[in-house]
This record gives sequence, C-alpha cells and structure tokens, in this order.
Amino acid sequence: MSGAWRPRTAPPGGRRAVEPGPGQESVWDYPRPPRVEPSTAHVVVVLGETVVADTRRSLRVLETSHPPTYYLPPEDVATGVLREVPGASSWCEFKGRARYWDVVGRDASGREVRAQRAWTYPEPSPGYEALAGYVALYPGRMTRCTVDGEVVEAQEGDFYGGWRTSRVVGPFKGADGTRGW
Repeated sequence: MSGAWRPRTAPPGGRRAVEPGPGQESVWDYPRPPRVEPSTAHVVVVLGETVVADTRRSLRVLETSHPPTYYLPPEDVATGVLREVPGASSWCEFKGRARYWDVVGRDASGREVRAQRAWTYPEPSPGYEALAGYVALYPGRMTRCTVDGEVVEAQEGDFYGGWRTSRVVGPFKGADGTRGW
C-alpha cells in the first residue's frame, strides 16, 4: 500500500497523515461535514463498577481529523445512570443543539458522580436525525470504555469526544496547536 495511498484531505500545517495499515482507517479519509454510520462493534462503557452501556448497535460519527465518536442507543444504557444537567447545552454547526447529562456510577466506596460526561441531540439538524436520543460519552472521563475488547484512548482536548483505538490513525485534532483544524 505504501506510496499509493493519499488522504482525502491533507492535515494542515505541513503535518503528514499516517498511512493506514490493514484493518485501519485514517481520520483524513473521513468527511466534513461528518457522516453517521451504524456499527456492530461491541462497545462497553464502565464508570466505577457500573456498566453504563453495553451495545452492538451504536452509531459512529466520522469527521475529518477526529477519531470516531460512538453514540449509544438509549435502550442499551443502564437505567438510572444519566441525570440531565438543566440548562447545559452547546451548539454543533452540523448536528445542532446538544444537551448534557451527568453520569452516575457506583464503586466500592459508594456513589460516584461525574458532571456533564454525556450528551445527546434530542432534535438533531437535518441529515443527523439518526442521532436523536442516542447518548455519547467522553471516554476519558469514564473508568473504562472498550470497542471490541480494546481499551479506548480519549481524543485530546477538553471538548472533543473521539474514541481512539488501534484501528484509527491520525494525526488527530485536539492536541496543542490543532484547534483551528
């Protein structure tokens, strides 16, 4: 494959996209605006000792320069682990208004609460209707997130919710000096 592959979009600032190996994807082949696609990967989210979600029916949002963000069907999220944060919202130019949720889990010492660790799009913008009601979580703010058994690394940056696995290569937006990408 070496020499034949070229990214759909080149990283800015003279950086080079990492060439994907067998079974890998490059975030520089992802589209902008982002695409939503179904995934049958086994996604598990744990906070403390609580399994927050366990699904093989997630949606992945793929956007240039970002690792995928997994959106989980509400019926595969444990009952009682989400608590809406009144008035907390943000705006995505593509997906619309997001609402934020606390995620509550239990560990050996009792209750553990993580503020604004999840978000939903109750009424997504046209083209993103599939996300309605699905739940996304910041993987770096959970105890553990896995995709097909592989522990996820969080996308860098305090705002981004991408899930880095060995199946995705960058460089990724979120690190210092990448905010304008």
